[in-house]
Amino acid sequence: MESTLLQSETEIEMLMEAVNYTWILVATFLIFFMHAGFAMLEAGQVRSKNVANQLTKNLLTWSVGVTVFFLIGSTIEGFVAGNGIAFQFNAEAVSWMDWLYGAVFAMTAATIVSGAVAGRAKLRAYVTYTFLLAAVIYPVVTGMTWAGGHIEAITGTPFSDFAGGMIVHGMGGIAGLTAAWILGPRMDRYNDDGSANVIPGHSLTFAVLGTLILAFGWYGFNVGTSAIFTDGSFDGAVLGRVALTTTLSMACGAMGAGLIALFKTGKVDTLYVANGLLAGLVGITAIPDASSWLGALLVGTLAGAQLPIVFGLTERMGIDDVCAVFPVHGSAGVLGTLLFPVVATDGALEAIGATRAEAAVAQVTGVVAITVWTVVATGIIWFIFKLAGQARVTPEHERDGLDVSEHGVDTYPEFGQPDVATDGGERFGESRSSSELRSDGGRTTDDKIIRTDGGERLDESRSSSELRSDGGKPNDGDLKMITAVIRPDKLGDVKKGLAEIGAPSLTVTNVSGRGSQPAKKGQWRGEEYTVDLHQKVKVECVVADIPAQDVVEAIGEAANTGEPGDGKIFVMPVEDAYQVRTGKTGQDAV
Repeated sequence: MESTLLQSETEIEMLMEAVNYTWILVATFLIFFMHAGFAMLEAGQVRSKNVANQLTKNLLTWSVGVTVFFLIGSTIEGFVAGNGIAFQFNAEAVSWMDWLYGAVFAMTAATIVSGAVAGRAKLRAYVTYTFLLAAVIYPVVTGMTWAGGHIEAITGTPFSDFAGGMIVHGMGGIAGLTAAWILGPRMDRYNDDGSANVIPGHSLTFAVLGTLILAFGWYGFNVGTSAIFTDGSFDGAVLGRVALTTTLSMACGAMGAGLIALFKTGKVDTLYVANGLLAGLVGITAIPDASSWLGALLVGTLAGAQLPIVFGLTERMGIDDVCAVFPVHGSAGVLGTLLFPVVATDGALEAIGATRAEAAVAQVTGVVAITVWTVVATGIIWFIFKLAGQARVTPEHERDGLDVSEHGVDTYPEFGQPDVATDGGERFGESRSSSELRSDGGRTTDDKIIRTDGGERLDESRSSSELRSDGGKPNDGDLKMITAVIRPDKLGDVKKGLAEIGAPSLTVTNVSGRGSQPAKKGQWRGEEYTVDLHQKVKVECVVADIPAQDVVEAIGEAANTGEPGDGKIFVMPVEDAYQVRTGKTGQDAV
């Protein structure tokens, strides 16, 4: 009797197709998650005043780009490939899985550009460019390579780009460099003599986190490109090779960049190591299925090592590539693609029926074609934006930051820790009754608040200059301004200390300055800079019925760490005060 375990050939084919499509979708979701990595990496490399703008660009890159690629881009790709005009929205539903897989690659190319133009590009210009990249620029590249094979028609040898080392990353990096060149550098990036100033990003932590997220998603990018079953059999050899070469090149990219940074500056620069790891991944992405393990070590090391060198060259050319997208994606993608005939195994060359020289011609032709098309198309678009005055924000908006000017938000609006009321108690939610017990042991009523300084604050109709419970008038009846410059991390303690003595109000400002605290040396991508203006917080407090000395002591105790840089406190007389709401003056206004 025939075993029930034996399946028909049709059922086996259906099972393999189901496994392959499941694999494709898992890889697709991993590649989509790379957008979280791009968002963190770019947010960490820009200044704090531009973080929300960078995050918004990443969100809109996906949202606008994927919609446009569905409605227009995929059709343009098919037309350039020679398959005629076929709109994706009329296709069979099962083919939409293949479309989505292609779409996440397209959006990866699109989002790379945002890092190059960070800090000065108008949002509308960037979104418009994303629209055009997803609709035309990227589809033309894939139409003449993956979908159409036009390079092979010209050279007689296939153009080898397994997962988009040149088609996706190289193209994105070159587009970013072109846009950054036309847009011009950020304010203060260069001096009048052409020398460059270092503008550090606001969070190295975000940058490294984004790097590791991207590296995780890259396994979907490279390994996911390999189908589980090929021609009816399990394709484990390709999967294993791609997984190994991707990992080795990634690791060597980080080490290669770190070694060059060490050679140049005497220090292993953290951001170069992170960017080098990505450059190693980009370098191998075109050839992970064809490279030997030794070749992967070579590609990764060279891709990482070229990063500091190429970034320095672009800087000397006056191009402000904020997130180093060209050396990470552009030049690394070109390098890895051109190294195919050098590191490819004999079996990989036999599979395409070419000698190493023939493969070299095909690779060079493909790289040149993609580069020329990308530079021309991107250059025309951004040049038109620039002529129309729509490419760049105004100097005032750039100085204030794109978060406020483009989005009306502040990414870091609250720099104090506890939510402490300045009337002597902790402020709870509005649902708490004003007569409930306060954290300082007093109780609020509709008529008065029992103060922690031994006096009573009466209702607002009573004059603040009336006799206190201790029998005298604080500050000899005068108004006093207490100004304290303290460490930012001590603000929460200072607020709490002022609340405990019943200080009536305070104003807090972010400032920078220098005093007894020594200057520090910093590094950003291997460039050393001096920090002699330290970030501080200025707290200003005007008092009438609270002794100024009590305020000084409260601030001094709360802000003290015993180290240089704790700050200073100043006490100054105030001639008069005016309360805008009531028109009261003098002590009554305070």
